[in-house]
Amino acid sequence: MPTLESLDSAAKTTSLSAIAAAIFFFLGLLVVRHAAAQVEYVDPTIGNVGILLVPTRPSVYLPNSMVRVYPIRADAMDDRIESFPLTISSHRQPELFSIMPGDGKPAAYDQEQTTPYYYSTRFDDSQIRAVFTPTERCGYWRFSFPKGSGSVVLANRQPGSLHAEQRGAVSGEESVDGLHAYFYGEFSAPVSMKAESADGKSRMIVTAQGQTLEFRYGISFINAEQAQKNLRREIPEWGFERVKDAAKTRWNQTLGRITVEGGTEAQKKVFYTALYRSFERMINISEDSQYYSAFDHKVHQDPRPFYVDNWLWDTFRALEPLQTLLNPDVQADKIQSYVRMYQQSGIMPTFALAQGNNACMNGNHAAPWFADAWFKGVRNFDLATAYEGVRKRSLEDTLQPWRLGPKGPLDDFYNAHGYMPALRPGEKETDPHVHPFEKRQPVPVTLENSLDDWEIAQLARELKKPDDEKLFLGRAANYRNLFRVDKGMMWPKDAGGQWIEPLDPKFSGGMGGRDYYDENNGYTYTWDVAQDFSGLIDLMGGTAKAEANLDQLFREPLGRSKYEFQAKFPDSTSMVGQFSMGNEPSLAIPYIYNRLGAPWKTQKRVRMLLESFFTDTLQGIPGDEDGGGMSAFVVFSMLGFYPVTPGIPTYDVGSPVFQKATIHLKNGKDFVIVARNASRDNKYVQEIRLNGRELNQVWFRHADIADGGTLEVTMGNTPNLKLGSDPKTFPPDSITAKPEDFVQ
Repeated sequence: MPTLESLDSAAKTTSLSAIAAAIFFFLGLLVVRHAAAQVEYVDPTIGNVGILLVPTRPSVYLPNSMVRVYPIRADAMDDRIESFPLTISSHRQPELFSIMPGDGKPAAYDQEQTTPYYYSTRFDDSQIRAVFTPTERCGYWRFSFPKGSGSVVLANRQPGSLHAEQRGAVSGEESVDGLHAYFYGEFSAPVSMKAESADGKSRMIVTAQGQTLEFRYGISFINAEQAQKNLRREIPEWGFERVKDAAKTRWNQTLGRITVEGGTEAQKKVFYTALYRSFERMINISEDSQYYSAFDHKVHQDPRPFYVDNWLWDTFRALEPLQTLLNPDVQADKIQSYVRMYQQSGIMPTFALAQGNNACMNGNHAAPWFADAWFKGVRNFDLATAYEGVRKRSLEDTLQPWRLGPKGPLDDFYNAHGYMPALRPGEKETDPHVHPFEKRQPVPVTLENSLDDWEIAQLARELKKPDDEKLFLGRAANYRNLFRVDKGMMWPKDAGGQWIEPLDPKFSGGMGGRDYYDENNGYTYTWDVAQDFSGLIDLMGGTAKAEANLDQLFREPLGRSKYEFQAKFPDSTSMVGQFSMGNEPSLAIPYIYNRLGAPWKTQKRVRMLLESFFTDTLQGIPGDEDGGGMSAFVVFSMLGFYPVTPGIPTYDVGSPVFQKATIHLKNGKDFVIVARNASRDNKYVQEIRLNGRELNQVWFRHADIADGGTLEVTMGNTPNLKLGSDPKTFPPDSITAKPEDFVQ
C-alpha cells in the first residue's frame, strides 16, 4: 500500500509533468506563430455556385499536394452527389477514379461539413455518413453504416481497371490524355468484393459487416507499387483522427503565415478562404525522389521536387507574386520544374498540367513569372535555360492562341509588322492552323506578347545579352501599333494596316469577342499594358485625359441588356460599367489611378470591388476562380498592396481592410501592415510610413519588406488629394524602367 509521502511525491511529480506539458504546449503554439485559429475562418463553399461559368469546389487537400477531393456534382445547389474522386488530374480535366457509398448511384445528401482538411456528409436514404481527410499523396475515408453493414463502390472514371489484392486490398489504374494514374488501397475490416467491367472501365462493389468501414489509399503517377509505398509512408497505421489532426495542423501552419486583426468576421472568412485557394496549385508530384513527367513520358530520378498544374495566363498576375513573397524557396522549385519541362518537351509551357503541355489561352507568361521572381531575389533556378525557353517561345514558336508548335505565316507577319492582323467582318480565315473557336484574338495576342517581350528584355540585360535586350525592348512597344488615337482605345488592324470597321468595341467579334479580343472587350484590353502605363497615358493625350478615360471605363453603359451582353461575353461577369471584375486582365486596372495622380480613386474602387463581389456566400467569387488567380487578388488587395507589374519588384499601396496584418516571412522576419482607423468608411489613405519614414508616394519596393519591416497607414473617411499626386512620385512602370534599380 502506498504511503502518504509516496502519494504526495507522485502528486508533485504529476504536477511538474503537467506544468512541463503545458509549457511545451504553449511553446508549440509559438512555433506556429499564433496560427491556431486561422483554418476555422476558411469556408470552402464560397463561390460554389458560379455566376455563369465554373464554380469553386469545396476541395479537401494539403497545400500543393497530389490528392484533391470534393463531391462530384453540378454545384452546391445540386441536391445529389454523383461520387467522390480519389484525386483529380487538373482543373476542368477529368477526375481520377471514384468512390461512393451505397449502391454507387447518385444520392441525395445533407449535413455537409467542409473544411480544407476534412469533409463530411450524410446521405438521405441510406443514412450512411462519409468523412474524408487527406495527406499529400494519400486519402483516408471513413464510412458509417447505421444498419450494421453496407457497401461502397469503387470505379474507374477514365479507361482502366481495378484489381482485388491480397488481404482485402484493392488497386487500380487508368489513363487520361496520356497520363497514367494508379492507386492502392486497404480496408479496415474484412470485405467481400465483386468486380464488373464494361466499356474499358471497371467497377468494384465492396461489402462489409459492421457499422464502420475505413479505407486508406495512396495515389501514384509512376506505378501501383509506388502508390502502395506512398500509403505505407504517409498513413502507416489506422487512425482517422490522427491523420485529420495532422492535416489541420498543416493548414494552420500554412494559413498562419499571415495573421490579421480587425475587420469583420465575414472579411476574415473571405480573406482566409482566398489564401487557402492560393495554395491549391502548383502540385508537387515527386514520389520518393522520382517523378513521372508527361512532358517526355519518362520517370526521372531527381531529389528536387517537380511541380505541375499551373495556368499562367491567370496566375502570373497575382498568384505567383504572392507565392514569391510567401514561399521563395518553393517558387524556385516550381520555376525549375518549368525549366525541366522545357528541356524535356522543347516548348516552354504556359499551362503545364499533369498530363503535359496544354495549348490554352495566349501569351508567353512564363517570362513575367521568371522575371518577377528573379528580381525579387529568387535565384535557385537555371536562369540561362529559362531564358532560352521563353526566348524560343517568342521568336520561334507560334503566338497563336490555343496552339503549340513552330511559328507559321501569321507569326511571320507579327515579327515583320509588330501586330497580329485581324480579319475584316465576313472575311474567311486564311490560316488553317487558327483555332476554329478561339480565332486569332489579335489585340490580346499583340498586347500580352508585348508585355512578355519586355520581361524577356529584362532577363536579357541580366544575362548580358545587349542585342537581345534591344530586340525585345523594341517588340515590347508593339502594343502601340494597335492604339487608335481618334478612339482612345486598342483597336484591331487588318494585314494592310487599316483599322477594322465597322466595329463596336463593346460587343463586336463574335463569341467572347475572339475575332478581335478574348473573353473581354476592347474597353478592358485598352488598359492591358502593364509594362508601359506611362506610354499608354501619353498615347491617350496625357494624365487628365487618361484619368477621364479610366473613370469612363467604370461608367460606360453596356449599351444593351445584361442577358444579351453576358450571352456573348460569359467570362466578363460582375460588370461595373465596362469593367469586368470576373476576368484576370482586369485585376490591375483599379490600381492604374496611382499612375494618374489620383490614388484615392484606387482606394475607393478597390474597396467597392471587394465589398461588392468577394463575399462570404455561395456566389462570392465574381467569375472563374482559375486556380488561385482571382483569390490572390483578394489576398493582396485586402492586405492593402498589389504587384501591378510582375517583373518590376515594387508594390502599389491600395486600401488595407484590416487594422493590422502580419506576414511571417520564410526568413523568420515579419512584415507588418498597420492601418490605423481602418473601417468600411475609413478607406482613404491619409499618411504612409515605411519603417518609420514618411512616404509621399503610394508604392514601395519588395526590397523594403523582404527582410521584415512595418508599413503604417493612417486611414480616414475623406480622400487625401495631395498624397501621390506629384508625377515625380508615381509608381515605376515605364518601358524604360530597369527592375534592378529597385532591388537594393
